Amino acid sequence: MWIKICGINNIETALFCAEAGADAIGFVFAESKRKIKVETAEKIIALLPPELGKVGVFVDQDPGEVAAISRCLNLDLLQFHGNESPEYCGLFPGQAIKSFRIGASKNPPPVRDYQNKLKACLFDSYEPGKAGGTGRPWDWEVIASNFKRNTFDIPFIAAGGLTSKNVIHALDTLKPDGIDTSSGVERSGKKDHTLIKEFIETVRRYEKNEFTG
Repeated sequence: MWIKICGINNIETALFCAEAGADAIGFVFAESKRKIKVETAEKIIALLPPELGKVGVFVDQDPGEVAAISRCLNLDLLQFHGNESPEYCGLFPGQAIKSFRIGASKNPPPVRDYQNKLKACLFDSYEPGKAGGTGRPWDWEVIASNFKRNTFDIPFIAAGGLTSKNVIHALDTLKPDGIDTSSGVERSGKKDHTLIKEFIETVRRYEKNEFTG
């Protein structure tokens, strides 16, 4: 199971995520309370183990700006949380992750429109005025019941209010290829190392079938 901890903005937490067993960390370059400067991300990345994935998070930003940041930081993946089109995502072959926000609608998100443009898709919570990081889980049954995996051939990542307390339910219901959390491992708006460790350990124990019932 691919585990990403998003919204990283300091070296101590970045290194802790690596030591705790995360597969990737995310740096937010869009307007957000978790936004990080490129210069700060560059200093952090220089001290990280090369095997830890580095993901840039963007929202409807100029593709030239995205490409420049990606080159500067040697990012592995680019995560798009806005209204980016299939054509936009296609500008970043092998790197693009497109977020689809799940709300009350029972209609499946238009993942098939992006079929040949993405490395993965990501399902997140919908909240008016927010592109992500809502801290709220969405109705996982919407996808489990109405979105058949055989309708698309893209790995998908579950996000949206995931914590160590609910991630097993999400894994059981959605059967995702990866998971992404940010607010679910925070206290008072800051990343908490204890919560990060609990989250990752819970997922790894799940992978070993240590939970029943």
